Amino acid sequence: MIAKVKSYALNGLTGVPVEVEVDSSNGLPAFDLVGLADTAVKESRDRVRAAIKNSGRSVPSRRITANFAPADVKKEGSAFDLPLAIGVLAATGQLLSDGDGAVLLGELSLDGGLRRINGVLPILISAKERGYDKFIIPYDNRAEASYVSGTQVFAAKTLKEVIDHLAGLNPLVKLESRDYAAANGETVYDADMSLVKGQKVAKRALEIAVSGGHNVMFVGAPGTGKSMLAKCIPTIMPDMTFEEALETTKIHSVAGVLSDTEGIVTRRPFRSPHHTATTASLTGGGSHIKPGEISLAHNGVLFLDEMPEYSRATLESLRQPLEDGYITVSRASGAVRYPANFILCGSMNPCPCGNYGSESKPCTCSPSQIARYKSKISGPLMDRIDIQVQVDEVKYTELSSGEKSETSATVRERVNRTREIQRKRFENDCVKTNADMGERQIAKYCVLSADCENILKAAYDNLHLSPRARSRIIKVARTIADMSLSVDVKPEHLLEAISYRH
Repeated sequence: MIAKVKSYALNGLTGVPVEVEVDSSNGLPAFDLVGLADTAVKESRDRVRAAIKNSGRSVPSRRITANFAPADVKKEGSAFDLPLAIGVLAATGQLLSDGDGAVLLGELSLDGGLRRINGVLPILISAKERGYDKFIIPYDNRAEASYVSGTQVFAAKTLKEVIDHLAGLNPLVKLESRDYAAANGETVYDADMSLVKGQKVAKRALEIAVSGGHNVMFVGAPGTGKSMLAKCIPTIMPDMTFEEALETTKIHSVAGVLSDTEGIVTRRPFRSPHHTATTASLTGGGSHIKPGEISLAHNGVLFLDEMPEYSRATLESLRQPLEDGYITVSRASGAVRYPANFILCGSMNPCPCGNYGSESKPCTCSPSQIARYKSKISGPLMDRIDIQVQVDEVKYTELSSGEKSETSATVRERVNRTREIQRKRFENDCVKTNADMGERQIAKYCVLSADCENILKAAYDNLHLSPRARSRIIKVARTIADMSLSVDVKPEHLLEAISYRH
């Protein structure tokens, strides 16, 4: 007797339909798994056998063969435990239904319980696009699954519950859809722009960076507030749309860092890996090609504190995603493309001791040491950082002053206004922010006057800029013009943009 149960595999963020075929026949007792299954899938036979026994059923002493089709797609992880168990029960005549057309996902514990798996959200979205509308998943995955509308999702705690549901003895209750607007309430952050004393220039640069989606670098002595400014970036970014939240949640779900209770990412991600992070941890990889830090920062911020302390290879791996907005991770098992559209915020000291240019502390570094320190970040990478701003020392009078600074909420209102201008401008383009503009959009939306061209030419010659740096200056100037509600890019906008290139 043969049974066929529907399931799903993941290749990056894209789901691949898998049919678990189970055949039961006479012969020497055996339990064989075929179909390009990895170690975790092959080990499922022992979990399934114990789970079935502890759920009040049994695995007969027959020859059982399970095939995971299509056979040329690699099957990874433990999500095939549940469909395999249901297939065995159906093939051995202990269950009349082999899934009732539903897609089954879940890892089994030895006592028959269903454990949480990674990647449920991207699987459900991919399966829905292919016409599947009925799913049975682990109970602990119900939060993220509830945001996929137009589907029938049933969440079970044990294998026995699934058996009773398919047998019609005790049907599971359909999961209710959740509203993103209700989940995306008022977000409270630990940081706030009002808590940053002084630093008017740095705050202005930060607002420009967020308004246009530009990368930013803070250069300053230790303790001047570079890290605090970076932590304020998510507080002034626009709230995520439902589409952005789903896209971000898919990545976090695959990586296994999604909250069990919230089920969806409503905050802009803020990732700050330690400087000892490896290239693979930043870009993604491993035997299952999981997303790395730059993908987990998608639609948010990647903060690299003390950038020169990171390895050269790790920093150079940022170049492609900063340019393209995605990262392609290639391994022997295949290649996977993950989204990686984020704001890069870096910080560094002006020299190894951190006191170069300080009015109060002497610098003990030689010119060669300073040059070697700065050269740890390559020219091509610095070229991709639109705004480079000096963070000055804060005087005690500024720290003790009772003067109230602008809150993040006030700054966010202006950012939202500027982003709305860009949304309307690019509604017919595959572009969201000024930083995403290509040469075609720059030529269309950033027409420069003769005066602006003369200013830009002088800067290009005197600062020895590259063509990429020229384009990025124009993009920043376009953002500054949008912030001042100007239709055209004016000389003053261009001059300010040039001032942020060191």
